Amino acid sequence: MTNDQLERLESLKAGTIAAVTLALAFVVTTFVNNFLLTPSVFSFSSLFAGAIAVVCGFLFGVTYRYIIREDSNIQLKTGAVMAFGCVRGLTQIEMALQSSQTVLPAIATAGESIVWFALAAIALSLSIRLGWVKAFSSN
Repeated sequence: MTNDQLERLESLKAGTIAAVTLALAFVVTTFVNNFLLTPSVFSFSSLFAGAIAVVCGFLFGVTYRYIIREDSNIQLKTGAVMAFGCVRGLTQIEMALQSSQTVLPAIATAGESIVWFALAAIALSLSIRLGWVKAFSSN
């Protein structure tokens, strides 16, 4: 394998770990929101939202690996989490404002988004520390 192929494989692993982490976080928060706080029926839109969360997680994982590289700079790590979490969360708030819905649930969901990406960052940092994923080296 060439170096480029090895780097792509590591990025694929990072993306997969983050996608699985976001999928698990989505399942937990959806269960809490839909079945404990406001009982409702699981719908196709929930399944679609889960698929979107998985794709966002994968993209975060790939990007996060390149952002942090071999650096231990906490500002890079938290900046990546906040960037992805805020983009997802603020979009939800904007949609609630445009549709004249109550904004408070959208704000809670925005907070959830930040937590999801923070969990993915923790999972990726742990995976890198354990050697499951190699950090991107900035040669």
